[in-house]
Amino acid sequence: MTVVGLRIDVDTFRGTRLGVPALCRVMESNSFLTTFYFSVGPDNMGRHLWRLLKPSFLAKMLRSNAPGLYGWDIILRGTFGPGPVIGNRLAGIIKQASEAGHEIGLHAWDHYTWQAHVDTMDSEAIRRSIEQGAGMLAQITGKPPVTSAVPSWKCNDLTLIEKSRFPFRFNSDCRGTDVFLPVVNGKMLNQPQVPVTLPTYDEVIGRNGITDGNYNDYLLSLIKADAMNVLTIHAEVEGIAKHQLFCEFAGKFLRSGGKFVPLGRLVPEGHIVKQAPVIKKEISGREGWVAVQG
Repeated sequence: MTVVGLRIDVDTFRGTRLGVPALCRVMESNSFLTTFYFSVGPDNMGRHLWRLLKPSFLAKMLRSNAPGLYGWDIILRGTFGPGPVIGNRLAGIIKQASEAGHEIGLHAWDHYTWQAHVDTMDSEAIRRSIEQGAGMLAQITGKPPVTSAVPSWKCNDLTLIEKSRFPFRFNSDCRGTDVFLPVVNGKMLNQPQVPVTLPTYDEVIGRNGITDGNYNDYLLSLIKADAMNVLTIHAEVEGIAKHQLFCEFAGKFLRSGGKFVPLGRLVPEGHIVKQAPVIKKEISGREGWVAVQG
């Protein structure tokens, strides 16, 4: 049986409000569970507009038709004032996902701030951000999050060290090939990493002939029975603008005998042999660096 670890990143107020319930209905109707990574603090994603000055980011926005993909309320959210605190306004939706049995993890307190400024954040700022996010999720669901995944795979050594102080069972902060224990300054940390192995929709659409018409077949061709497969979808994309496309993908995969599982199911119960550093690298279709299994 071919297994895919499925994680859903929830970056915004709109994604939480509209995308999460829609995706939960898909999971319920097809009888499988997944891992949700929630952003719970202020939604200031509109402040990314300044990045349009970067040619690579502008090209990506044009290639993926960002206004149609994400919606103008996401693109402008928090631009002219503080955005709404997602966990305060939409706690009920997050709690429902938890009560349905899905694995709940922390994505971010403030997705924009992390993505834009993690390179200049010190240990205290990183720790405070994780504390705020994990604390709010625990308050909403009644239990601490079992996992975490940094926004946009922006993870450095300071982040790995600070995360090791929290009771996460595992994390998913990088791209890679298989489960491993991260090594920082020659020291092995005890929280396994479950890296993402497959590309996201916005990384491949409009490149190398990939369109909505052949995207699902392309993605299915990348899934291998003899390898670890981890796919990230976004509540803002597959939960809203490309919801039907995802439903068709899920149907094809399940009918072929495949199985979706939460990421925690991919973590071995016994000893994890592989160790590796987490390094910075640029990958096709994404602007800027991402963390990659070394």
